[in-house]
Amino acid sequence: MKKSLLVLISFFVISILVGCGYKPSSYYAKQQIKGNVFVDLFVNLKDPKNSVLIKDAMNELLVHRLDAKLVTNKDEADTIIYLKLGSVSMNELDYDKQGFTKLYRANVNINVRYENSEYNNSFNVSGTHEFSIEGTTITDTKRFEAIKNAASKALEEVISKIAVYSFKK
Repeated sequence: MKKSLLVLISFFVISILVGCGYKPSSYYAKQQIKGNVFVDLFVNLKDPKNSVLIKDAMNELLVHRLDAKLVTNKDEADTIIYLKLGSVSMNELDYDKQGFTKLYRANVNINVRYENSEYNNSFNVSGTHEFSIEGTTITDTKRFEAIKNAASKALEEVISKIAVYSFKK
């Protein structure tokens, strides 16, 4: 009895240590985004400030989550990522007793395309951020912060979307 229990426990422990082959989505995304990476941004002339913050957020994502090596020259890149701020909108969610809007939702859509010698894929990501205001109007600072937070949430989807493309061949 003790011997069979020991064998069963040993088998169970070995199974857990060997694992089921789980790999995080960043592992698969790294297979798609190879070598030197250049991020090319299409600047939206209606909203240039927010367009630039998307590139900064993408650069941070690539460096911290994928350990990518960013380059500043397109000719040195093995992988090029194209970003475009698709749309930005604000929705009213809640009102006070006088009928003034107190709660908003910022919606951001970003178009992403990446290409290298093996892959050429494109997709859209979206993010939202809810925020409240004091007074009756949205300040530029509140609007900028809301869009920045919504864009960051949208870009969090990028790694999982890229990982999904590693399975589609």
